[in-house]
Amino acid sequence: MNGTAPVFRPVRSANVQPSPAKTAALPGSGGEPGLDSGGVTGRADRASDGRSAAPLDWSRPLSPTTLPIADPQGRVPASGPDVVVAIPVRNEAERIAACLRALGAQAGLAPGRLGLVLFLNNCTDGTEAIVAGLRASLPMPVRLITATYERAHAGWARRAAMDAAAAWIEAGPGTGTILTSDADSRVPPDWVARNLAALEAGADAVAGRVELAPEEAALLPPSLPARGKLEDEYDALITEIETCLDPDPHDPWPCHRTTIGASLAVRSGAYVQVGGMPEIPLGEDGAFVAALLQQGFRVRHPRDVVVTISARLSGRAPGGVADTIRARCEEPDALCDARMERVPRLMLRCWLRHRLRRLHRSGRLGRDLAWARLLGVSAEEARRIPEPCESIPQAVARKSAVVPDDPDLFRGRAGCEAKGVPAAIAERDLCQPLVACA
Repeated sequence: MNGTAPVFRPVRSANVQPSPAKTAALPGSGGEPGLDSGGVTGRADRASDGRSAAPLDWSRPLSPTTLPIADPQGRVPASGPDVVVAIPVRNEAERIAACLRALGAQAGLAPGRLGLVLFLNNCTDGTEAIVAGLRASLPMPVRLITATYERAHAGWARRAAMDAAAAWIEAGPGTGTILTSDADSRVPPDWVARNLAALEAGADAVAGRVELAPEEAALLPPSLPARGKLEDEYDALITEIETCLDPDPHDPWPCHRTTIGASLAVRSGAYVQVGGMPEIPLGEDGAFVAALLQQGFRVRHPRDVVVTISARLSGRAPGGVADTIRARCEEPDALCDARMERVPRLMLRCWLRHRLRRLHRSGRLGRDLAWARLLGVSAEEARRIPEPCESIPQAVARKSAVVPDDPDLFRGRAGCEAKGVPAAIAERDLCQPLVACA
């Protein structure tokens, strides 16, 4: 390495601009000081496999349908792990040990295939010492990165961890799988294996679901888990309706619609192709999956990929799970998630999405413009929508004056009236013409 710390090279994207926060050193430098730029200081330890990281080659375009995947036969790559878990960590002294032990207990994977990246940022509670004490006992090679950055946030930290995982795979076997979870989560022993099984079945990415740690959930007000159970049941029902009315062959029922950073897996090539994890303070996980779908990648939401998350009331990411739990404890009658829409409106959206996709597949979307007049899309805009990698329903919603791509519209009566549209009129005007031309 010529005696200098390797530069932390961000994934390139036209929409995500590099920032000073991405200058922490990549692992493999033997513990040299990292760069200090824009308020970021950091260091990287040599991985326990002793390898150094090489720069990524971003010049090679990849096709969503031809991306390579980790060897389905389970052979161990000679050049290093082809499956890397990336964990952002900040002040998790109470829970990091349980997280690491759960990752170390993964089964169904050949020895040598799994690696772990820990990105410790702004830790002041002894987390780093706990990690150091457990590191030697873990069965996989660990790359540890520490950084201090005054403007750090969840999206920045998760991106840094996943970028480091992508660089590790690229410098070793070249292709593989990146998984990410949270430092306060506990994954089951088959978490990695189940994610890989979904990828090997044809997916490009896998979004798991979460459950609150039962020992912590028991300490919450009884109304909160009771309401959560009802919402989960309703969500499963409307998801099943969606899969019937607007089926996705790559994500069939049984499935779910949760997108959370505590359980994500993606082929390394797909991660690079979409520009990496969006570096935004909140909702980076949802934005990442949306980017995958928009570029035509196949995202699976299997119900059997489940991670246990903390039920704490004070979290690390503003607006995250902890804030949501605390808000519902303080206001038991708070609004449901925007996804909990009424069935008639759900059926309308599913029918509309299915019809738009059918028109697109037949090549008629840009010619038969009755749908555009109905939805308030100009003919000029309608002809621009059918592009190869565009998500047709989302593109139409962005251009529509009638059905904007705004989840608040689908919160039921309160959402419609907040927009100044009486619910009964909105539902009648949207449903009746579409049903008539079905």
